[in-house]
Amino acid sequence: MKSSMSGVAPRDVDQYLRGLPADFRTALTRLRRTIRAAAPKAEESISYRMPAYKFHGPLVYFAAFTDHCSLFPASKRILMQFKAELARFDASGATIRFTPGKPLPAALVRRIVRARVRENEMRHALRTARRRK
Repeated sequence: MKSSMSGVAPRDVDQYLRGLPADFRTALTRLRRTIRAAAPKAEESISYRMPAYKFHGPLVYFAAFTDHCSLFPASKRILMQFKAELARFDASGATIRFTPGKPLPAALVRRIVRARVRENEMRHALRTARRRK
């Protein structure tokens, strides 16, 4: 499985997307918009040579590969929580694979991202409480 951006280290998400074939660029641009709407306080960056979103730690990542795209929710618990809704996609470990022709539904992505925000907020609150003791 080879990333379609394997030879280039993009500076930002716009550059990453510009380097993709049109169908992948369209699918991932929509995914990006959905992620940003679901987590408006998240910081967008490039990490591990792919688009990354951070809010109180890693939130989600996405990438294009030769024959598919992936959303990485950075949480196996989230994949278990949404297992039934992800049944028509190739989801394993902490990775959800999809194609531009069969993209992830925006409503599902919103729920996944919001669930990740809640996970990170809870983890952050626990760490903060421990430090105060």
